[in-house]
Amino acid sequence: MANSVLKLPEESLKRLIEHYRNKEINTKNPHARFAAKLPDTMVTVYSSGKVMFQGAGAERETAKWGVADSSKEKTPKAKGDELPPDFATRSVLGSDETGTGDFFGPITVAACFVPSQQVELAKELGVKDSKQLTDDYMRKIASDLKAAFPHSVLTLSNEKYNKVQAQGWSQGKMKALLHNQALKHVLRKMAPEKPQAILIDQFAERGIYYRHIAEEKDIIRENVLFSTKAENLHVSVACASIIARVAFLEEMDRLSAVAGVTLPKGAGAIVDEAAAKILLSRGEEFLKSITKTHFANTKKAQTLASKKKRT
Repeated sequence: MANSVLKLPEESLKRLIEHYRNKEINTKNPHARFAAKLPDTMVTVYSSGKVMFQGAGAERETAKWGVADSSKEKTPKAKGDELPPDFATRSVLGSDETGTGDFFGPITVAACFVPSQQVELAKELGVKDSKQLTDDYMRKIASDLKAAFPHSVLTLSNEKYNKVQAQGWSQGKMKALLHNQALKHVLRKMAPEKPQAILIDQFAERGIYYRHIAEEKDIIRENVLFSTKAENLHVSVACASIIARVAFLEEMDRLSAVAGVTLPKGAGAIVDEAAAKILLSRGEEFLKSITKTHFANTKKAQTLASKKKRT
């Protein structure tokens, strides 16, 4: 299905709406102010001033009103599979993860499906690269995203993380297994509908990714693409990134309540100080239960705690 998007001023929007008035249809999309259905094209006008044309006649209808907005194609250079020019407007199942570089807290992975006709809805709901959004903002929009799109979010607890890491699992293997499982969950929810593509925010080369999950019974391979900076390439990955991030934040809230202190994110000096205080007040076993113990922060916290004991 062909898709194109225009950003029009209010006067042009009014003319467009009147032009298609006799083809108007009801829409349940809360962010759409008008929708019309032609024999070969769907026209949706959004409250943001954007107009989306979908279908075989999209290019023809777009040409009546202006030049399609191509700004979405101007994304940072990414490494991975080559994507078609119209990839951003296709129906895509995307996946992403977070928490991998944080000493405290889990790894969370999410997958989310955004069909072509709802790409603009995702943007209306505030979706863009999660790295451009604050944690508070993502908390506000995550519930809307989860209500609007089929998704799955998985959390690898610190206890489980430390157990499999001690058995020799790399973070790459953990993430690959979680991505594959999250994708399976969403595909089951979608069935019998299938995405035009699956896009994984690349953390490993294709061959390495599939070696990590080679022993899995069900391995998702059909139409799977890999790319870095994938949040910029399709809103489905940006949605997944936001959902995963909020799941991580919620688990950090829970662990902070258990620890009795607000746990800092990341793996810097402030994390070492917090870990040392917890080590002194709650002991080594408790610290292990809320951290990724193989991180260098563990030894740094032990050193700091020892110094505090001597003073």
